[in-house]
Amino acid sequence: MQAQVSPQAWQFCWALLSPDKVPEIQYFGASALHTKISRYWGDIPAEQYDSLKTQLFSQIACFASGSRMVLTRLCVALASLALNMMPEAWPGAVAEMVRAFQEEGNVADGRARCLALLELLTVLPEEFQTSRLPQYRKGQVRGALGAEWASVWPLLRQLLRQPDSPGPVKARVLRCLSSWVLLDVPLSESEALVQDSFSALADPELFDTAVEAVVNAISQPDSQRYVNTLLKLVPQVLQLQDQLREAVQSGDMETSHGICRIAVALGENHSRTLLEQVEHWQSFLALVNMIMFCTGIPGHYPVNETTSSLTLTFWYTLQDDIMSFEADKQAVYLQVYRPVYFQLVDVLLHKAQFPSDEEYATWSSDEKEQFRIYRVDISDTLMYVYEMLGAELLSNLYDKLGRLLTSDQPTSWQHTEALLYGFQSIAETIDVNYSDVIPGLIGLIPRININNVQLADTVMFTIGALAEWLADHPVMLSSVLPLVLQALGNPDLSVSSVSTLKKICRECKYDLPPYANNIVAVSQEVLIKQIHKTSQCMWLMQALGFLLSALPVEDILRNLHSLITPYIQQLEKLAAETPNPSNKLAIIHILGLLSNLFTTLDISKQEDELGEGVPLVKKALPQSGPNPVVVVLQQVFALIQTVLSKWLNDSQVVEAVCAIFEKSVKTLLQDFAPMVSQLSEMLGQMYSTIPQASALDLTRQMVHIFASETDYFPPIKALFELVTSVTLSIFQQGMKSQKESGALKRKPDLFMSENLDVKAVFHCAVFHTELLPHCADVPSVGQVVQEEGKLLLQAILEAIGGQSSRSLMDQFSEILFSMNKHCFALLTVWLKEVLQRPNFPSSRLTAEQKDTFSQQILRERVNKRRVKEIVKEFTLLCRGLHGTEYAADY
Repeated sequence: MQAQVSPQAWQFCWALLSPDKVPEIQYFGASALHTKISRYWGDIPAEQYDSLKTQLFSQIACFASGSRMVLTRLCVALASLALNMMPEAWPGAVAEMVRAFQEEGNVADGRARCLALLELLTVLPEEFQTSRLPQYRKGQVRGALGAEWASVWPLLRQLLRQPDSPGPVKARVLRCLSSWVLLDVPLSESEALVQDSFSALADPELFDTAVEAVVNAISQPDSQRYVNTLLKLVPQVLQLQDQLREAVQSGDMETSHGICRIAVALGENHSRTLLEQVEHWQSFLALVNMIMFCTGIPGHYPVNETTSSLTLTFWYTLQDDIMSFEADKQAVYLQVYRPVYFQLVDVLLHKAQFPSDEEYATWSSDEKEQFRIYRVDISDTLMYVYEMLGAELLSNLYDKLGRLLTSDQPTSWQHTEALLYGFQSIAETIDVNYSDVIPGLIGLIPRININNVQLADTVMFTIGALAEWLADHPVMLSSVLPLVLQALGNPDLSVSSVSTLKKICRECKYDLPPYANNIVAVSQEVLIKQIHKTSQCMWLMQALGFLLSALPVEDILRNLHSLITPYIQQLEKLAAETPNPSNKLAIIHILGLLSNLFTTLDISKQEDELGEGVPLVKKALPQSGPNPVVVVLQQVFALIQTVLSKWLNDSQVVEAVCAIFEKSVKTLLQDFAPMVSQLSEMLGQMYSTIPQASALDLTRQMVHIFASETDYFPPIKALFELVTSVTLSIFQQGMKSQKESGALKRKPDLFMSENLDVKAVFHCAVFHTELLPHCADVPSVGQVVQEEGKLLLQAILEAIGGQSSRSLMDQFSEILFSMNKHCFALLTVWLKEVLQRPNFPSSRLTAEQKDTFSQQILRERVNKRRVKEIVKEFTLLCRGLHGTEYAADY
């Protein structure tokens, strides 16, 4: 990299291109040449432009029959030269390139010369897309290139139509067309070439490049202006239907995929334009039906076909365009397209069907995962289509399912599963409470012969999707709850059964007390038998938390006792053992179960009972005695301390302990008050012995909720002071911690504490953006900023100047931005003083560059992103990297 950016590169790059070198060395020479031209254009005197151009032309002529990779790199270098010279210093650049390569007498033979010219013409627009030209020049050069298209397309057309043009030349022509259409050359001007590209689709050798050319041409944003050209392209696409059908019948996935891409590109990019051409409605409908054929292409995705997934976005686009017309126009389109969308639903549900059990067993895990994602995409599409088809879609699905389940004919489970999946897709995100078919659907579910895991999963997820509906129709719970509880015992249905139970317990908790004993008993049984993996056990505990929340306090305590006692006994046994990896996992598991139970067990949140119009705030119901969660926590507090005493140096166990309290604090808020004193004391002891991030998180949570409560301020304040002094001593040993800043942000009055060393906090970089906003309203902070701010600025500029990794520049930008926003007057003076030092922060900077940086920073008091950009530019200047390839990736 350093060699390529050095001044000597101008000499050695030509030497490395000499014919006696191997291609890899020649490539390095050509690459160095491109780097110099594209990144250091300002170094080249104007009087040398022409000789450089001549040298490059002659090198390309030499390599036309040589190494392809070196030739391409030389073409890219000449393209970069042309872009930098256009339009003033090299008017008609492309026309000159075409002429130069068409002249007779070049060393290379005609065909090689032709291929070299096409390579050059192909990389020119590509180089433009990635060039680092200033914005105003980009506009000029784009205009100049657009004007040069007139020199390119006749040549491309001639080469494509010439009967004796070899295949490689035609393929290169199509690549060249692909490259130029990305410059938004008018579709009307490339129309003839696009028509020729359609003809090239018949040639298997040219098929792929022709597809790219057509798709790129049709997909250009500007192309929608050329309505007449688009109308001519529709029949061209429709003519590909025979080739498409043949490809599908013969299993030629590449061809069917390519033709589908063309049809979708035309439909997706121009559906609105083509819909508006009312007199051509039949040809557009034919295109829509062709895309429907691609959606329903035979075979299972992704094993027998990979095409259908390409079409899904088209259906969103078409629907959006139809629904965006004003009402009377929309009604006309809906008459034509509603039946199409009902057909689409049938096609999608057919495509969502699982293959036979034997075939599915042969699929790899990767194929199964791709199929799962594909079904999610279908589900999203169905949900979207529902916006157009409405309640009729649900009735339609219900009728089909009813016919299927009451039919005497044998039916496949795959068919039933797909229809249920359709229901689930819609019910998951759309409010189906008004629908009159849901009671019928719930009535049909027990009739399903569930003889397969996938079908059972979908039945579970469908019940889960209807949890909100069940909350409004609790009488139906008795027909589905037994199915869910039965499925809980099957490890294969772990995810679906547990997540469905959790949804039901969350949505229907006030209707579940009659079933509570049964739900708790089944849950306890599956937990004891260890049927489920860890994460499902955690969800199950959350479900039980929701369930218990709606019970009377004495019932909650009774259930908690039976639920938790086995785990507490187990934890006592584990706490007595010598720490080892296996008992560590068991301890973390038990602590996790408690955390998850306490996350959702919230007796104060009985909003449903408060009637409509009451804000959803915490509303403490009259209750005698402490919160059940607090009762349990106080009972196990000593045990948790015992566990901690043995595992204090293990961050995962400490994290699991802190999580119990953090989840409880978040859920209980003020109800957690009885625990504040003892927990603050325990946290202080933990953090002073071995500081851990999770303890800081919990401290932040406690500060957030209790620092403004006068009764609890003393223990919280003492904890905060202790944590601060421990954290500062860590900083002095050179370590980092980011957690405490959140507490400062939320409770700035903690700065007032006489035991808090504000000056020491200021010396920890992580706190600057939290402290600086308080330099006006907190005297102690203001004083420290006055005394230490210049030192801070000096340290930041040293880091930007090259003393720190470039990955940290965003953090330094944030501090500069904060200083500018909150201490502007001081920063103005400090910047001037600090930057006056010679060779600071880098010997590579001129006084003018430092001055520019200072002005740019002081100007930006609102736009943080802009400050980050200014700092990035400045650090590159300081490091001598500005304008290099290395910087381009930064």
